[in-house]
Amino acid sequence: MPTPHGQTGLYEVFLAVAREGSFTAAARTLGYTQSAVSRQVQTLEDEVGAELFERLPRGVRLTEPGRVLLPHAEAVRDRLAAARAELEALRTLDGGLLRVGSFSSANAALVPRAQAEFRRRHPGIAVTRTEGPSVKHLGLLAAGEEDLAVVSPAVPVATPEGVTLHHLLDEPMLVALPRDHAQSGRRAVRLAELADEEWIVGNERLGDTLFRPVVAAGFTPRTALVVHDWLAKLGAVAAGLGITLVPALAAAAVRRDVSLVTVHPDDMPYRRVCAATPHTPTHAARAFLGLLRETAAELRGSRGFPRDPRRP
Repeated sequence: MPTPHGQTGLYEVFLAVAREGSFTAAARTLGYTQSAVSRQVQTLEDEVGAELFERLPRGVRLTEPGRVLLPHAEAVRDRLAAARAELEALRTLDGGLLRVGSFSSANAALVPRAQAEFRRRHPGIAVTRTEGPSVKHLGLLAAGEEDLAVVSPAVPVATPEGVTLHHLLDEPMLVALPRDHAQSGRRAVRLAELADEEWIVGNERLGDTLFRPVVAAGFTPRTALVVHDWLAKLGAVAAGLGITLVPALAAAAVRRDVSLVTVHPDDMPYRRVCAATPHTPTHAARAFLGLLRETAAELRGSRGFPRDPRRP
């Protein structure tokens, strides 16, 4: 027959004997031998330095130290039961917390669609979201402060130790034009055709913007305005004050009086979008990753996501 092990086993035996009123009945209830129950009670009595049961001709009853220990043993039992329930909820996705990070344009469609489906399937899991640059989220993952992040890692930057990247999609870049612009309505445009345009950017340091790869390749846009707010940028485009770059993931959120045209990928390479997790993701992070993959596939196949202009 099995025997109890560890401190929790001692309390389990103690509570059973207190409840049943005898070593024999407690052994029968627990499925242990009577001698094993007797040894465990003796071990606990040695640890607390007092007799817990008065041995009677028929059965046992609690001594004063036993009565003092009883509520504490019950509290230990209840806390352990609650801990086991919470751990089981993590495994079965019935409870817990999922900490998600993402860069800003991923929050336009990719992340919220995946989160909405995740909430439908796993309503017991709380999801928190943090927005910021990809390098920030990679650092938070490495530090154990996030469970999953949607990132666009810069190619020269090494992935932090302990973090795994899962490719989701390659994102085209679009140019936002006024509706009456000469290039409006085209499938794709070359940057050389926009060399004389005035561009609206989010930062005076173009290397910190979506222009980083083309600036590195030698294209320097003429900057008309520096506008940090995304809605204000598109408002300036609609008013004819200039043009701006838009990531394809954010295309669905662009206002109707602005036209979007794909920048030819030979001029502006597609941006790699990945999910990042620890090497051993939590059960919730693994489930969310699966939904991100499904959502990315849906976005790639949707009419609103530009096709590669190099393909017929």
